[in-house]
Amino acid sequence: MDSQSLVALAQGITKLGAYIGACIGAGLAVLGVGMGLGRIGASALEGIARQPEALSKIQTNMLLAAVLVEGVGIIALVICILAIVM
Repeated sequence: MDSQSLVALAQGITKLGAYIGACIGAGLAVLGVGMGLGRIGASALEGIARQPEALSKIQTNMLLAAVLVEGVGIIALVICILAIVM
């Protein structure tokens, strides 16, 4: 094998590693966001069941936490997509 084919092979392996890493990262990000949102919802429902008069405060805090968790998930997915593109 000449040097050009070895360089092309190395670049292909590097690109494959980026694809695999991005896919694993995206999967873990989605898994983490799903688990986080589930825990937020479960805790909010439990809190509302215990103190129905605190519904508005609990709901506001739940939505704020859900938005922050979703934001982290979106940032993680964008980073994974950038790993593929770059």
